[in-house]
Order: sequence, then C-alpha cells, then structure tokens
Amino acid sequence: MTNSAVRIENETQTAFVEALPHRGGIVIRWNIEGQELFYLDEERLMADPALSVRGGNPILFPICGNLPNNTYTVGDQTYTLVQHGFARNLPWAVVNHTATTLEVALESSPETLAVYPFEFLFKMTYELQGESLVVRSHITNRSTKTMPFSLGFHPYFAVEDKSKLTFDLSAEQQFDNVTQRTQPFTGKVDLNVPELDIALFPVTSQTAAMKGGKRTIALTYDKVFTTLVVWTVEGKPFVCVEPWTAQRNSLNTGVDLTHLEAGASIEAVVTMTAQMVG
Repeated sequence: MTNSAVRIENETQTAFVEALPHRGGIVIRWNIEGQELFYLDEERLMADPALSVRGGNPILFPICGNLPNNTYTVGDQTYTLVQHGFARNLPWAVVNHTATTLEVALESSPETLAVYPFEFLFKMTYELQGESLVVRSHITNRSTKTMPFSLGFHPYFAVEDKSKLTFDLSAEQQFDNVTQRTQPFTGKVDLNVPELDIALFPVTSQTAAMKGGKRTIALTYDKVFTTLVVWTVEGKPFVCVEPWTAQRNSLNTGVDLTHLEAGASIEAVVTMTAQMVG
C-alpha cells in the first residue's frame, strides 16, 4: 500500500495525507501530529483491487447514492450505474504533485461512456493548510450536450467512542434510508442504532461539525452541496458526514441535479478541519 501511495504534508510538517491515485484518486490517510483522522479497512483494501475502498475519503461521481435497479434513462436509451458512480473505482492520473498539494485527473473513456454518455475532464486537487484538508473539484463538460451529474464525498471519520459525539448540522428535512421515512430534521442525530443512514436536505448552512473526539471535525462546503448524509454502522469505529450536491436518484428525479452546459466548467470546494479540543 505505501509503495503506491502519494504523500503531501502541511507547511509545518505536522500533518500529512496519503492518496492512492490508481484506486479512485482516494485519500486514504489524513494524520495530524500522529492522530489518524480517517478510518481505513486495510484488510479490504489489500484483499482485492476490484473492491471499493472502505475508508478514507471516496469520490462520488457522477451520482451519489444508488439508483432504483441501478438504471437511468437519457433520451430513449437506458444505462446502468452502480452505487456512487464509477469515479471511486477507476484509476486517476497524477497531474501535479508538490510538497503540500496533489492534483489528480479522471477523463471520460470508452469504459465510462458505456454507462454514462458524456465526455468530461474531472480534476481533483488536495491541499493541506495547517489543520485543514482542502478538497477542490474542477469538472469540465467536453460533450456537445448538457451533462447532468451529482458530486459528493464520503469521508470516514475515525471515532473511538460514538456515545460522546454531538453534531452541529442544519437542514430542513431528514430522509432515513433504512426506514424510508421523511420527516422534519430536529437537529438530533441518534447513533445508537444498528445502522444510521440519513440524508439531511436542503442544508441551511454551509458548515457542519462533529464534536466529542480528541479533535472537532468541521466541514465547510460550497452552496452547490445541498445535502448532508450521516452514515455509520454498529461496531465500526467510524462516522461518515458526507456533502452531496444532490440526493440519491437525482439522475432520474432531477432534484438538485447539476446541469453543466457543453464546454462549461464548474468548481466545488469542501474543506475539512480537525481542531484540537482544549
């Protein structure tokens, strides 16, 4: 794993990130002063390159979540897309690598065009700034037609004791993907369940925070990110707080779906900060 990982550090060399460009362009480690901020299932990572990486910060594109029967329609043609899209499963190319930044890129290919009939260039830049990891997406539509998509991130934040966690999250509604129920969001997050999988929408603040660990995890995200998903499972030492630009199945429903005109580009930034408590 370490032989193929690409590493960057912050200016004071108190934090570092490791990424695997060939495994979905994913950041697998974020370490500040010896503390690992991301959970990583290393056994799964090493077991089979065909398996999606469970841990780190997977990239979700061109969909977030799943589609009914994994299908959607463009014109009169039906296509198949697996959960969270293909970006997290394909190799990315290293475009630029400095001490503090890493830029990787994914381009459309015959493989992607078979399941998503749009040509694109997706560049992702990771940068360490002090206690913050800045994740900058730059997507260009190389097609001659408008390109629909959603974009998201799936950070697995390492947690030792979930019972101590509190959240600062702001949204109007909550959809529970386990019970399939929608209700107003009260601000409370109940982690004492076998599986928590809730989508909060629309967000009413471009910030979110998770408190109760050694460091407070704070996220800031651009206004294109309209949804936050909180996911965890019993017995696993992680909680995911995921910024999405749209809810699951938006490629079929059109709700909050981004439509990028031919030749146009869009940039979206998510910043994760891990501040020491006390």
